[in-house]
Amino acid sequence: MKKIILLIAITAFFAINTIAQLTLPNASQRQEIVQTVGDAKVSIVYHRPNIKGRKVWGGLVPYGEVWRTGANNATTIEFSGDVTIAGQKLPRGKYSLHTIPTESDWTIIFNKESNQWGSFAYDAKLDALRVTAKPVPAELRETMSIDIDNVTGTTAQVAIRWDKIAVPFTVDIGDVNARLLSSVPIQMANHVLGQKLTANYEQALGWVDGSIKTRETFGNLQLRARLLAEMGRTSDAIAAGEKAVQVGKAATPAANTANFEKILAEWKTKK
Repeated sequence: MKKIILLIAITAFFAINTIAQLTLPNASQRQEIVQTVGDAKVSIVYHRPNIKGRKVWGGLVPYGEVWRTGANNATTIEFSGDVTIAGQKLPRGKYSLHTIPTESDWTIIFNKESNQWGSFAYDAKLDALRVTAKPVPAELRETMSIDIDNVTGTTAQVAIRWDKIAVPFTVDIGDVNARLLSSVPIQMANHVLGQKLTANYEQALGWVDGSIKTRETFGNLQLRARLLAEMGRTSDAIAAGEKAVQVGKAATPAANTANFEKILAEWKTKK
């Protein structure tokens, strides 16, 4: 009898674990797309609802209300670098992508809270950017899709497609050549600092300052601070370091500034 009970228990244990490992299909399937544009990547994750004979626009998806732009979790869109959308700048990072459809135009919303279910907890105060896009007639799509088309060296067109409309907007990654050229001096400055080539510190500082003029990042600002500290300019290094931490924490996603903050604290004890 004990053997039978033990056998039943073992069978039940494996059955429960097998069920726990199953991936049950959703009515709206998940899709993930990644597109390289120049030196950047655009990544989109969303769930794809079907029409199933329903009225979509002004019905299943009400006009004038915030929509998750898909099903289940809110759609997310991630940019590996800073971009421009409809002439407006959007910092690198991961955003939830919401929309407000109307018959004449759509509001495309990039919200800083990327991890949320649908748009039920959507908070407009966390919007990083809103732009307007025009819906255009398109071939019937039973299953909603988000496509990335018309890819060039610096731009790509993202299009939300469902039913008989498409809503396109263009992502512009900016001047790739300028970024590539500016990255070379930063690599050289890092080499100078790493090898403690003291005779070249002033030159390296000039390279870093040129990079900062193009775009301030935690990386180039903290490098500037470290060079200044090595040059004995402690007060200047602290000021540059505090700016680096500020920029790093404000970035999307935030930079990991913990180790550098320890170095900054050491500088302050020497001031």
